[in-house]
Amino acid sequence: MNTIKPDEILDAKGLSCPMPLLKTKKALKGMDSGQILEVLGTDPGSKNDIPDFCKKGGNELLGMEDHPDGYTRYFIKKG
Repeated sequence: MNTIKPDEILDAKGLSCPMPLLKTKKALKGMDSGQILEVLGTDPGSKNDIPDFCKKGGNELLGMEDHPDGYTRYFIKKG
């Protein structure tokens, strides 16, 4: 995951459902197709919500990983 260079980073740490997903959708709206958004989140529900959103919304989840500092990193390529 360290080789992925995001075009934008969204810090959604400390936010609870549904805010991380809503902020992710808003951030992607302002991006061009093919650009990569990195989302940082602590909400456990996002581990299901963000992959599901990517599948249904035509975006590509490049990967996700748990960070030692207690948050998860999601890499989304806009479709």
